[in-house]
Amino acid sequence: MVKISAHDLRLVYEVREKLSLRPRDKRVEQKTGGTISGSGNRRFVTALDGVSFELKAGDRLGLVGPNGAGKTTLLKVLYGIYEPTAGSLEVSGRIDALFNIDLGFRAEATGRRNILLRGLINGWNEDEIAAKTDEIIAFSELGEFIDMPFKSYSQGMGARLAFSIATSLEPQILLMDEWIGAGDADFQAKAARRMDELAEKAGIIILASHQPDLIERTCNKVLGLEHGRVTRFEAIGPS
Repeated sequence: MVKISAHDLRLVYEVREKLSLRPRDKRVEQKTGGTISGSGNRRFVTALDGVSFELKAGDRLGLVGPNGAGKTTLLKVLYGIYEPTAGSLEVSGRIDALFNIDLGFRAEATGRRNILLRGLINGWNEDEIAAKTDEIIAFSELGEFIDMPFKSYSQGMGARLAFSIATSLEPQILLMDEWIGAGDADFQAKAARRMDELAEKAGIIILASHQPDLIERTCNKVLGLEHGRVTRFEAIGPS
């Protein structure tokens, strides 16, 4: 059963470099980056503070909030890049993430080679990847560029390839950080349809975005964050 259950997640890390804060500041809240606490050379950032939510198969969650609110940090905790300092997290299902173009890709390798490498990283065997390769190339709309080095791709091209690989290999849980915006309007519409298909196959999608219309169009739930704390968690469409 695909699901995500997070209870009172907290992530605190020490800032090793010296911060330019006034000596009398014992606790400073900034517009970005969470909450800073401590004194002297011992400073800590609370990036997530008591985050709780539950998702089931078919849920599409939109993460909203200002820059530095904790959206990307939460995605990385869910993916296992960061381990929470406190709280509990249960994730059931095959998971993939689209955070940045370079994640899981080799610059010198061709797009075709990177399809294989990314698939192997995600636990697929070579036969399974080979069966999906033509579909991935067609969906990405890269054409002959698929046999060019990844480092020669524009940001949009790299994003289209990353999205195509992740969604063609059918993760049960897909984490995305603004990636639906890759490509032109036609590709965005095609990507939105692909996300709908994934959700209909009993998957979970979590999308962090600053575009309210995209969240409303794509998601059925929304989680608001500010300074690493939950400001809202509610349904915004049919469950």
